[in-house]
Amino acid sequence: MLDATPLLRIYARRRLAQLARQNPVAAQRRTLLQLVQAARETRFGKAHGFAEIGDVAEYQARVKLRRWEDFWREWWEGDFPRLVDISWPGTIPCFANTSGTSGGTTKRIPVSRAMLRANRRAALEVLVFHIASRPESRVLAGRNFLLGGSTALETLAPGITAGDLSGIASVDIPFWVRRRMFPPRDLALIADWERKIATLAPLSLANHITSISGTPSWLLLFFAELARLKPGARLAELYPALELLVHGGVGFAPYRASFASWLEGSRAETREVYPASEGFLAAADRGDGAGLRMLLDNGIFYEFVRPEEIGAAAPERRWIADAEEGAEYALVLSTNAGLWSYVLGDTVRLLGRDPPRLMVTGRLGWSLSLAGEHLIGAELDAGMAEAAASLDGSVADYAAAALPPEERDARGGHLFIVEFSRANGEKAETEAEAFAAALDAALARANDDYAAHRAGGFGLRAPLVVLVPSGTFAAWMAARGRLGGQNKVPRVITDAALLADLLRFVGAT
Repeated sequence: MLDATPLLRIYARRRLAQLARQNPVAAQRRTLLQLVQAARETRFGKAHGFAEIGDVAEYQARVKLRRWEDFWREWWEGDFPRLVDISWPGTIPCFANTSGTSGGTTKRIPVSRAMLRANRRAALEVLVFHIASRPESRVLAGRNFLLGGSTALETLAPGITAGDLSGIASVDIPFWVRRRMFPPRDLALIADWERKIATLAPLSLANHITSISGTPSWLLLFFAELARLKPGARLAELYPALELLVHGGVGFAPYRASFASWLEGSRAETREVYPASEGFLAAADRGDGAGLRMLLDNGIFYEFVRPEEIGAAAPERRWIADAEEGAEYALVLSTNAGLWSYVLGDTVRLLGRDPPRLMVTGRLGWSLSLAGEHLIGAELDAGMAEAAASLDGSVADYAAAALPPEERDARGGHLFIVEFSRANGEKAETEAEAFAAALDAALARANDDYAAHRAGGFGLRAPLVVLVPSGTFAAWMAARGRLGGQNKVPRVITDAALLADLLRFVGAT
């Protein structure tokens, strides 16, 4: 296969020079005005006076914050699935199916042709950052392995389809890129996750794999299948040419130790990305844990709203020009697929503004807070990783829930169901206690409010940890029809029925 990396280097040099000159405020202002101009003749654009908008403040005054349910009810439901000049010009050709990690009903997110082009550019951006880090790279000399969901698409109407975003993207891949992708199209269509990885694992070992991309939890399941085929082998032996491992979709902290083990002896680097069904938002341009650089000139305008103000009548809406470093915000998007001041549902923290860099801290409604402790997703992930490391292990997956006060104990507490590599047989009970103590200490160090409420055991009970055997969460997700691909294990479960289902499955009371 012809190595296309030299062509990538040429593009990367030009793009990196462009990014070095980029003014974040000017780039975002220009992006918003281009979006507004493009959509001025749509039904939404006419209703909100897009033709008269000339700056960010005027846009924010005319367009209120909306969630998916608001767009569906007010703008899309009546015409679905054929959305023509509704909130974006032309016909929306496909919809990304998503329910986040809440286990709720499927949402259809519009994906325009402009968004598909933007997603392709964003994927190139990841390679640009890789080339900057590895000038000697030959990443396009082999096959790039995308471990995604089924690429099979559902036909909603003539010329209009729906499916996993990875499936939509695979249809849109240019022919010259497709020759460098793995798996082959017929195998990418497999919907049954267990059959899929059993088929792909041996075939991948016979290919010259230079990069692998996927959600951390599902990548680890795939690596477990490789371990079954080649006991004791690490990625350095399995894929000698591997130089890039791209991950995203969930917080990486709980999985970092497991990936470090798999990457022992490998020259591959990990690179985090922030893709959503609503758009490709950011990618790591520095090392692991240094935050993700926001993509400012790729069809998305970002607003930042304090999480507690999302439901307010007049929330304070900031953008790149005035968002504060270190503050936690709910992310709000306006996109080239016809989303306008759309509440994404994720919470982020800005780590810098020039260039803007962020880290994802969780989801709206994901914090655990029975007594005002407000434990956010990033703190839970970090606490899990620290507690596992103290026991020389790693976390495969976990779910958390609040335990409200009860008659025999007026204090509330937190429940953690953890798939931990050392949870086995007779040691499980003692390890659960040790893990709970380590987790309690880690959360207290990360969150002053939690520490205050745990002081003397007065305000909160100690965390309750239930350790479950390897493969438990995969089996539970399979039982719910949500195994593999872009499905994610719920991190914080607030739905009583969903929690009861998980507890029944693991046999806990």
